[in-house]
Amino acid sequence: MKNGYIFSLIIVCGLALSHEAAGQCDNEVFASASVSGMTPGYSLLKTYKISGEKDLEKMEFSYVLTKGTQYMLNVKDEAKTPATVVTLYDSKRNKIATNKVSGSNVAAIAFACGATGIYYIQYTFEPSSVRCAGSSLAFRR
Repeated sequence: MKNGYIFSLIIVCGLALSHEAAGQCDNEVFASASVSGMTPGYSLLKTYKISGEKDLEKMEFSYVLTKGTQYMLNVKDEAKTPATVVTLYDSKRNKIATNKVSGSNVAAIAFACGATGIYYIQYTFEPSSVRCAGSSLAFRR
């Protein structure tokens, strides 16, 4: 009888672990894909791994950008056209750029930095999308 309980416990734990593993986000793959999709001539600064639960509305990171430098933000997720929206804000929270153009998301945004300072990179998600993506920030002078 005791062996039956132990066997049942092992089965239940195994099922719980396999369900968790199947639902995990492999954002490392998407971060690498965002780097490989970079436009030639840009140098990688940083990659971002984005993941979260269904109720996650946004993720935000900050980075110091330099005036007179061209930057590019790439985003990749499981959708052919990214379901992840990336928006760049300056230090006063003014929107500088976004990958949401005319109601559709594009994979990359390029922008010239107008002032040296802290900028905020915010990732938001389409309502039915999976919260799993990768992104890269690159520059060129």
